[in-house]
Amino acid sequence: MPGIFSRGQSGANAPVIPPKVPTPGPEAPTEVSAEEAALPVTAPVPIVRPSDQEPVGPDLDEAGGGIAVDEVVADVVIGPTGRPVPVFPDPRPLTTHGHARVISMCNQKGGVGKTTTTINLGASLAEFGRKVLLVDFDPQGSLSVGLGLNPHDIELTVYNLLMDRNVTLDDVVVPSGVAGMDLLPSNIDLSAAEVQLVHEVAREQTLQRVLGPAIENYDVILIDCQPSLGLLTVNALTASDGVIVPLECEYFALRGVALLKTTIDKVRERLNPRLEIDGVLGTMYDGRTLHSREVLERLVQAWGEKVFHTVIRRTVKFSDSTVAGEPITSYASTSTGADAYRQLAKEVALRCLDA
Repeated sequence: MPGIFSRGQSGANAPVIPPKVPTPGPEAPTEVSAEEAALPVTAPVPIVRPSDQEPVGPDLDEAGGGIAVDEVVADVVIGPTGRPVPVFPDPRPLTTHGHARVISMCNQKGGVGKTTTTINLGASLAEFGRKVLLVDFDPQGSLSVGLGLNPHDIELTVYNLLMDRNVTLDDVVVPSGVAGMDLLPSNIDLSAAEVQLVHEVAREQTLQRVLGPAIENYDVILIDCQPSLGLLTVNALTASDGVIVPLECEYFALRGVALLKTTIDKVRERLNPRLEIDGVLGTMYDGRTLHSREVLERLVQAWGEKVFHTVIRRTVKFSDSTVAGEPITSYASTSTGADAYRQLAKEVALRCLDA
């Protein structure tokens, strides 16, 4: 008797092999009989790829002038803020300078990137042909140090300009080392001004008064505020047309923004009706962490279109450029940090300078 593995199987010992179902061709009938439906399916299921599908959306006209959906999606870039990032044009060239817009970099929390943003935004605007004045209004003098100055070697600072009527703006302003950008330096002496100004008449307008002659000589004046909401910060807000709020993408930085907005509203109501928030800037962003992404999402929910599309990511080049005493746009001109501040300069110019 032949074994079950022999070729000559027959009768009851032969394995039952179902008949093979022919693979349907391109013109296979759509209806099948009951017997065919009961048979096992051996034909592979065809995979439909996006390229095999007809585009959904605006139809192409006869001349081919329509736009397919995949082309639209390819042109839309979703930024870290969760919104499509527009293409910002280069700021228009200027033939004359003057009638500066005064912008304060303000946040009562320290270490959020106010000084870094002041230096690099100013340098980027100067690259686009704007004449820029940076005002170091922090007694720590970080802005001056970040541009290569030794605060202890400075003879005249913004403190002298505030407290001595015989000192003029031209006496204090120094070159920053960047073409088209000047600096009004500061050092620890400025901490005394907050105490001395308390007894002055119209103490909140002191900085506005001394910056008056600079308005017609510059296109942009950026004020680096100290990390507090004291009298010096109120002076800066009173002298400003707008405020940029650098905000680290971190939970504690997010909590303090509500208090800052309350201060800005009070200054607008009581001292400076023209003051407005030009934008909120996310800084020190790390897209690899869920925390940074969530903070930026909450920021957009709270401030909406006030949040800049540009986001400044963490990079060691910022620390290196500070040690070198120059902006990142010249220290590491091709770095992602330099590109981010150039894009921010375009966005700022489009939003509040060239309008």
